[in-house]
Amino acid sequence: MRIVVLAGGIGGARFLRGLKAAAPGDEITVIGNTGDDIHLFGLKVCPDLDTVMYTLGGGIHEEQGWGRAAETWSVKEELKAYGVGPDWFGLGDRDFATHIVRTQMLAAGYPLSAVTEALCARWQPGVRLIPMSDDRVETHVLIEDGEGRRAVHFQEYWVRLHAEVQAQAILPVGAEDAKPAPGVLEAIAEADVVLFPPSNPVVSIGTILAVPGVRQALAEADAPVVGLSPIVGGAPVRGMADKVLAAVGVESTAGAVARHYGPGLLDGWLVDTADAAAVPAVEEAGIACRAVPLMMTDVEATAAMARAALALAEEVRG
Repeated sequence: MRIVVLAGGIGGARFLRGLKAAAPGDEITVIGNTGDDIHLFGLKVCPDLDTVMYTLGGGIHEEQGWGRAAETWSVKEELKAYGVGPDWFGLGDRDFATHIVRTQMLAAGYPLSAVTEALCARWQPGVRLIPMSDDRVETHVLIEDGEGRRAVHFQEYWVRLHAEVQAQAILPVGAEDAKPAPGVLEAIAEADVVLFPPSNPVVSIGTILAVPGVRQALAEADAPVVGLSPIVGGAPVRGMADKVLAAVGVESTAGAVARHYGPGLLDGWLVDTADAAAVPAVEEAGIACRAVPLMMTDVEATAAMARAALALAEEVRG
């Protein structure tokens, strides 16, 4: 079976680990969010792509969910000694190597999709990882604080400001002029099932959907599209998804996120058992819905979630 997954960072990567355990013989293509990408210290940093690559390749810092295991911070300390910022975004020594290789290859003329394939040759993640676009797309957040009304890069909003300032709008800068990376539309067209893991619906999956052609390809695909709620009991399982959901006028509930995606995109939706009461309303909206445990406490629990998503896909396929 050919499975396509639209994925952000930590939540998407951990779900993919469970999916691989649940479907070991299947062909998995991951369309990764690049809206979180940022240029730091002259280097191109792709946090979501790297988190997927490191997690599936066995190099992730398990407790953090991001960055490299057994990391050291000598370069960061030296940059600080020189007074070079930003100091709110930490890149470890091992992680720097990935960004140096990526930046060198991009400067040599290779597109991001080819660079990602080359990086994955080392890590062997067991999936085909494709960036959503080779073009530069960066998610910015419109805020108003002591410095006035301004747009900041999503990483600054998330990491430096800790999403404590109200987000007034989410802006996928460059998305409207971007093209899907080679292989993205083909993977969707050839898929047997498409999954939305419990990634951020606004700045992870939402940014992928903002690339022209992706949403239409999903709507026209023969494959059923099934998503898993990142909201459990009215709160994000991880991160601050409620902050960006509010910016686009969506309540932080499992049912509201399903309706945000809509029946034109979703065929099926899984909510946690804590949100079982949301099932009837989601189904009334035209989306098949089931309540199952959605806490990724370990690989087996995550594999059970993946199996439930695949089972719902078969059910809606008819």
